[in-house]
Amino acid sequence: MKRLNYYIKSFLLAYLLVLFSLTVAAQQIEPIVEDTASTVNPYLLKLEQEVYIGFKTQERGKLVGALSSVKPSEFLKYDNTQWVRDALNGRMIGLKWSDNIRGLGSALIVVDGIPGRSIDLLNMEEIDEITILKDANAAALYGSMAHNGVIVVTTKRGSDKKQFNVSASSGLKFPTRLPDYLNSADYMEMYNEAKVNDGLSQAYSQQEIENYRSGSNSYLYPDIDFYGSDYLKSFSSFTNITADFSGGVKDTKYYINLGFKSDSDLQDVSAENDKGTIRFNVRGNIDFKVNDWIKSSLDVVTIIERNRSSLTNLYDAGHDFRPNLYSPLLPVSMVDTTGNEELAGILEAANKYDGSILGGRGVYNDNVPLADVIAGGYQTDMTRVSQVNNAINFDLNTIAKGLTAKTYVSFDFYNRYNLSVTNSYAVYEPTWNDEQQIIGLKNIKDADLKDQVENVRTDIFTIRYGFYGMLNYEKQFSDHHNFNASFIGFANNTFMKDSTQSSKNSHLALSLNYSYKDKIFADFSSSYINSVKLAEGHRGKFAPTAGLAYVLSQEDFLSNSNWIDYLKVKVSGGIIYSDLSMPGYYLYDAVYEQSGSGYRWGDTYRGGRSNASTKILRGQNSNLGPEKRTDLNVGFETVLMKKFWVEANAFQSIMGEQVIRASMMFPSYYNSFRPYTNYNEDKYSGFELGVNYADKIGELGINWGARVLYTSSEKTKVDEVHEEEYQYRKGTQTDAIWGLEAIGFFSPDDFSADGTLLSGIPTQYGQVQAGDLKYRNMNGDDVINDDDIVQIGQWNAPWNFGSDVTLKYGSFSFFALFTAELGADGIKTGAYYRPQGNDKYSEVVLGRWTEETANTATFPRLSSIENTNNYGKESSFWLYDNTNFKIHRVQLTFDMPKQLIAKLKLDELSLYLSGSNLVEFSTNKDIRELSLDYAPNYRNYSVGFRMKF
Repeated sequence: MKRLNYYIKSFLLAYLLVLFSLTVAAQQIEPIVEDTASTVNPYLLKLEQEVYIGFKTQERGKLVGALSSVKPSEFLKYDNTQWVRDALNGRMIGLKWSDNIRGLGSALIVVDGIPGRSIDLLNMEEIDEITILKDANAAALYGSMAHNGVIVVTTKRGSDKKQFNVSASSGLKFPTRLPDYLNSADYMEMYNEAKVNDGLSQAYSQQEIENYRSGSNSYLYPDIDFYGSDYLKSFSSFTNITADFSGGVKDTKYYINLGFKSDSDLQDVSAENDKGTIRFNVRGNIDFKVNDWIKSSLDVVTIIERNRSSLTNLYDAGHDFRPNLYSPLLPVSMVDTTGNEELAGILEAANKYDGSILGGRGVYNDNVPLADVIAGGYQTDMTRVSQVNNAINFDLNTIAKGLTAKTYVSFDFYNRYNLSVTNSYAVYEPTWNDEQQIIGLKNIKDADLKDQVENVRTDIFTIRYGFYGMLNYEKQFSDHHNFNASFIGFANNTFMKDSTQSSKNSHLALSLNYSYKDKIFADFSSSYINSVKLAEGHRGKFAPTAGLAYVLSQEDFLSNSNWIDYLKVKVSGGIIYSDLSMPGYYLYDAVYEQSGSGYRWGDTYRGGRSNASTKILRGQNSNLGPEKRTDLNVGFETVLMKKFWVEANAFQSIMGEQVIRASMMFPSYYNSFRPYTNYNEDKYSGFELGVNYADKIGELGINWGARVLYTSSEKTKVDEVHEEEYQYRKGTQTDAIWGLEAIGFFSPDDFSADGTLLSGIPTQYGQVQAGDLKYRNMNGDDVINDDDIVQIGQWNAPWNFGSDVTLKYGSFSFFALFTAELGADGIKTGAYYRPQGNDKYSEVVLGRWTEETANTATFPRLSSIENTNNYGKESSFWLYDNTNFKIHRVQLTFDMPKQLIAKLKLDELSLYLSGSNLVEFSTNKDIRELSLDYAPNYRNYSVGFRMKF
């Protein structure tokens, strides 16, 4: 494990050294660039671009807070991924995976100004810009919703120039790894061993095992693997097609995007042949001028997605179906009806599936996954999404020069329509003769009845509506002083069917910006939140932030520098209050209930009177407040030698005043009186660094970027009291993994002749024996229990890396994206890794402990009964290193010759080959690549084209 970590770190270092060598070489060769490019620095031009930061836009060079942005139009030609999350992973500074900013948790997603919209409903072609707002100052205008940062997505708008673009790709996806379970004979042998280990009789005779191993009759002695080629295809296909139109007519501009996606199913046994997912989406963004001082826009989105599948997921069912259970299909050719009219009639009436009937065993008549897939029916999920936005912009220069206003209203409707068609079907248990022919069939299920039972659900929906209004004022004083002020009122409400309470967010926000000579920038952004989760009189909270930036490169001592083209330093800090993490409403209120036991009064001899007593379940705390994020960010941005862009930030976020039901703050007898209160606190700190290099070496164009994020976390305040120091959570990571420390297996030498543990060896969970896991006794009390739990790892990687390189030579372009994580751990869970009782066995049990393998065993002894000691407790034995390095995506692009493009009257035409999730280097690749959920992880390959008219 350490060696592989060394190799991964060495590879990363070698990768950086190679790119650095290319950079040095580039300095020795005069770059071949266009005349305009030789005089204009593209990085400096980028500083002048407007970046949408939520509610408004601002030039990148004038920003104070910590944020990163990317325009898909800059990379889609060379990296034509259409999945937004996939495109974000490893590409943006400070972002872990696709929506986690600086390790704080899932960020707020804002699409076209509307919080809560899903980026999974978008295709990359319709996106104009993605911006992540990382620190409190950058995200402050979103109030309590900005608790974990904000990802702002804006879609494309129309332009005066008419354009028509088409992008299409189709490909195949292959499972990276499938579960590897033991065959029938091996399973039976192992299960016998487990029974003997538990002092029980063997379940299978040696002759039975040999019959299964011989494979002489795979229906009488089945060996069922639902992950084999008989049930799953080796690959499935997918297709993505998008087309967009943009243009303008007089005072109106429009943008229209049409998209189609299809994704076929890996399952290969259903009678339905149109399984899988298809999706259509239509977007129309229209901007128009009402009069000289009013402009408006109307955005309409419609998405329809249909997913059709069998009622049972065979991939999921395969985790539990033992290989020797029974044969789910019985060939008609093996049924001997000679002289048996009753059997002939049963066979004649039975439904046939490719020459077979459905088989089973009576005691397992509810465990018939293949029969349910083939004959049980199907379900169709139809998801319908409608989104409407309307913005009105007012130019109020007649009232005050520089004054503008904006109103924005939105309405979203999400509905899922589910149709399930459930069939009744017969399943037959066979009777075999000595010649291995079926001479009897018994229906253990139901009568065959198709398309008779339909169940329709149309009440699965979500409604979201929102509004914000903004006043904006800009003023320039003399030639050096610029001032901007924005005042925002925001409200958003989301209602989900069957929810007791809708999700409401409302706040006021104020942004004040000042700049001096475009080199000193000050920003004061704040919000005043209103939380309906808090008591009256305590619902409002003011959250200020401030930031300062200084462009040092404009000073005389740097303005003539030959290698520093631009340098800006910045610092920001502030507070965000939020109620999003609070576990419910009315937590500030006391809760009472009437107890079953009552009390009596009066003359008991004459009957008296009685009444139920009332007891308190939770105390009142009207002072309960929102949770508090306190931020500090220090960073810089620089352009070096007209070829390098470097950006770095050091940050600290304290997540304090967390809402918990504290126990240690009150006496033990106060238990039922304990109210919710603000107490716990976590600290996140670290740094992020991004480097980008662009140049030419002869005819070879190079664009290289690298990003690193380091985040450490610590619980700085915890409501706890423990007897031992090692039990305290304070001072440990927020994502710490807790468990017992495994120190090997018990050996026969640990037990006396009667099977009891020798004196001095701590007792554990239940009665243990040789081959069971042995745990470290942390407190020396001679008993292993939950008091011996310690920190054994951490879930999240503190180190995250992303790097991309684009090489262009002539008509060919090559793109590659790499990602890496260092320092994370994982826990092996589930019956695949921890089988016990009647669970089927996977390949992991081959390393089980026996007396012969005591020195080499990698797995505890097998057990046919529940074994809490070995499998029911988290311990370091199940821990694995999650460090990994991935070649995440690769694409080779070919630009068609200009002569051909001209003849076709096109502006651009390119073809490409691409692959994603291609190669991984990790110690535990077999664990990381395996999915034990409803579908496997995939490796994708595709071909496609892009063209512009």
